[in-house]
Amino acid sequence: MTITFGFTLTLMFVVAVAGGVFALVDGITRARGGGKILAVLEIIVAAVFLASLFIVGLPLTIAGVEFTTPLLGLILVILLLIQLAFRGSARRGGVAVTLIAIILLVVWFVFGIGARVIIPGINA
Repeated sequence: MTITFGFTLTLMFVVAVAGGVFALVDGITRARGGGKILAVLEIIVAAVFLASLFIVGLPLTIAGVEFTTPLLGLILVILLLIQLAFRGSARRGGVAVTLIAIILLVVWFVFGIGARVIIPGINA
């Protein structure tokens, strides 16, 4: 098996990496506070999402489902929204990190994945 590293440095790539890093930091800070299952799951998904941005053709298939970069990003956004809804006793800065990660990943979805999403007046 050959692993090939490759990426094109674009603005949307930087936005996706920044969103993944913010999500990873958010998961680590939440896991330190009490070791919640959602935080550990967020760390795993964020790490695999970041790896999928850099490794071409990341072979990740679980139970017949192929986890591509957009699917991992969607799962990460859902986990971040759940973390935001059930934030518990997180400090104030934790909410900001979560919101920044959500905003960056949504921007990457809308503008970075390609011309799949057409918004009249913005990208059409």
